Amino acid sequence: MKTTTMQSSRLAAAVVLASLTLGGCATTNNPRDPLEGLNRGVFTFNDTVDKYALKPVATAYKNVLPSFVQTGVHNFFGNLSDAWSGVNNLLQGKGEAGMQDFTRFAMNSTFGLVGVLDIASPAGLPKHNEDLGQTLGHWGVPSGPYLVLPILGPSTIRDTAALPGDWYGDLWTHKRPPNVRNIGTVVKAVDTRASLLDASDLVEGAALDRYEFIRDGYLQRRQSQVTDGGAKSMAGNDSGKLDMKAAYGDDAPTATPAADTPVTPVTPAEPSSATPAPVTK
Repeated sequence: MKTTTMQSSRLAAAVVLASLTLGGCATTNNPRDPLEGLNRGVFTFNDTVDKYALKPVATAYKNVLPSFVQTGVHNFFGNLSDAWSGVNNLLQGKGEAGMQDFTRFAMNSTFGLVGVLDIASPAGLPKHNEDLGQTLGHWGVPSGPYLVLPILGPSTIRDTAALPGDWYGDLWTHKRPPNVRNIGTVVKAVDTRASLLDASDLVEGAALDRYEFIRDGYLQRRQSQVTDGGAKSMAGNDSGKLDMKAAYGDDAPTATPAADTPVTPVTPAEPSSATPAPVTK
């Protein structure tokens, strides 16, 4: 396990180092994506791998396997992720959410047949998806430039640096023997890609520049995850972080009058001739 962790750490460090080294010849004026030239090259590589390998396999997986089997696979790996989500919620100081995650994991692992059945959600235990990158962001570590990783896809410098911790925190990486672990990792990747087939088809049909569309969507979603949907800020608070609620009108709080603002009483309207007045006994 130590060897695997060291290899993962070296891989993440090499990716970051290569990106920073090559950044001088692949920069743009976008402050959030200074490595755009390099990122677009990796994006094209990932697109090719997805087109000729991942997407066809994921499509066959979705079309051939019964839906209940797919649901069971998805639930199984999702249950394993609840344990790491619980750790990160506790690290972020969110004790109630952390205990919910651990309770979900215990309930689904036992009564849910090792996680194949999700009985915790109907029982009122919500699922969270927390990782080490979100924990670092919660405590103020900046995301750094946008970064597209080979095979893994969209990320940032902060989230890439957190990857070794997330890999170690994934219970499946400790599975023995290695051949079972490797098969499960491939199945998990295919299941994840199959769940995104409809979304990827929508992006391919709607986006003029798929790279920018995916980048901007990823960064907004990631910021929302770090700030728990915008509870912290996106545009204009003292911390300098973006206020997701301020960015969307439908999330804006309803204005309420100040405590010392006089309220003008509303006089009831006279009953119209069409409506008979109540009869007084």
